Formats: sequence, C-alpha cells, structure tokens
Amino acid sequence: MTKLVFCGADKNIRVAKAYLHEWEEPFISGINGSGTVFFSHCNLKCVFCQNYKISAEGFGKNLSQDELYGVFKNLEQQGAHNINLVTPSHYVPYILPVLQKFKQNSNLPIVYNCGGYEKVETLKMLDGIVDVYLPDMKYVDNRISQKYSHASDYFEVNTKALLEMKRQQPQDLFNGDLLTKGVVVRHLVMPNLVDQSKKILDWVCNNLGKNTLVSLMAQYQPFYRANEFGEINRKITEREYSRVLDYADQLEMENILCQEMTSSNEKYVPSFDLQGV
Repeated sequence: MTKLVFCGADKNIRVAKAYLHEWEEPFISGINGSGTVFFSHCNLKCVFCQNYKISAEGFGKNLSQDELYGVFKNLEQQGAHNINLVTPSHYVPYILPVLQKFKQNSNLPIVYNCGGYEKVETLKMLDGIVDVYLPDMKYVDNRISQKYSHASDYFEVNTKALLEMKRQQPQDLFNGDLLTKGVVVRHLVMPNLVDQSKKILDWVCNNLGKNTLVSLMAQYQPFYRANEFGEINRKITEREYSRVLDYADQLEMENILCQEMTSSNEKYVPSFDLQGV
C-alpha cells in the first residue's frame, strides 16, 4: 500500500497544469509568459488557498520523470522565459534528476515557487539547480500560522529557508527586464493582519537587506474554507494595503512590487484542467 504523508502526496509526480503563465511578477512572466508547472498537493494546509483543487483535493495526473522532462521541453519550445515550479517541495527527490537533465540541455532559468515552508536540507539539494527562488513569507506569529495554515513552526522554518535561498542566490541578476537569478519574497496582505505584514517587512530589512525584491500582493480572496473564519472572510481594503505600502516606504525599502486592488479577481486564478500534461 502506498503511504501518504501530511502533504497528501506519494512517490508519484503529480501535475495539474503546465502552461505559459502571464500573471506572475512582470520580470518572471515577461512577454511570452512563464513556463509554469503546477504540482498537486502541498506541505501547507492554508484555509484560504485559491488553488485548493490541487493543493487540498489533489487533482492532477501522475507523470513519469521522462514525461515531466517532456513537459519542460514543450514549454521551452513554446517560448517560455523560464521553468516555474509551483509547490514542488514534496517532490524534490523525484524531480531532481529531471531538473539536472534539463539544466544540461537548456539555458532557461529554473524558478522555485513555494509557500516558504521548506527544509534547509531540501533546499541544499537544489543548490546550483534553482536560479530564482520565489518563496512566500506569510506570517510571523506561529499561533496565526497554525490557525490558517496548520503550521505552528512556520516562521522558524520559513526564515531559515529564506536565509538558505539567499545564500544560494545572493545577487539579483537581470537579462533585460527578466530576472535570471535571485530571490523574490512574496507576501500576501490579508484582512486584519497588517501587523503581520509590518513584522515581515522588518525581518526582511534586518536579515535580507532593504534592497531585497519584495512582491506585496493585494490579490487575497476568501477561497476554500475562509468562510469559516469571519476575520479573513473578505478581500482586503485599500486602507489595509496602503498601510503596508506606507510602512515599506518608511523602512526605505528599495525594490517593492505592488499590485492594483483589481488584482483580487477570480479571472487571474488558473483553471486546473490538465493543460500541458
């Protein structure tokens, strides 16, 4: 019998979609799109997850290593600016040989797009393979991370992971308008949690530097089980988002990416239909 772990995955590589994604950060998507591969299951259990169909429900298709390599090559042939691995953490031992083979035969950057809840040991396996780390930094208060993501040690694990990512990719490098190496910290501003956002910006400034690329996202929507938690069962307000942006300005942070409030729209949420797999 196949054993499932907390994330819900087994040793099979399971993928829900692979396509040219236009709605990542501009320096990731570029003109043609980011070659984005959505892996099924997740090592977090966020109650508000917009991708719950694949993260919680496990929708997807099992692929062999050869088939996954073919997915990468197909995205490259379509003109992808990079290969963007979304929530790959729990599959790293199985996809690592595929990534190594792809790196030998392609110049496309590898983007590691994750919830930020990563073991340092896992990240060290990816040293020299991943070109751009795109981790979330969700919370500072572990009581809150346990409530909304079932991870009581999120901040401790997250910060160690970000420091390792920065060790591997200490400098942000661009080819024209496209990021080819570096670390981009993503933070989703949430209802009634502006204090968490400010503490995260403090940590980034003090530990990664004021010039760190930080993507402050306004796109929160109360998906999945968010309606069970009244305090987060709404979109954020302009005032909440402005307070976070103003705080980043007070800290003199140099590389903040912001979103329009209209980004909180279901049309930007991928539909999971096995495209590309």
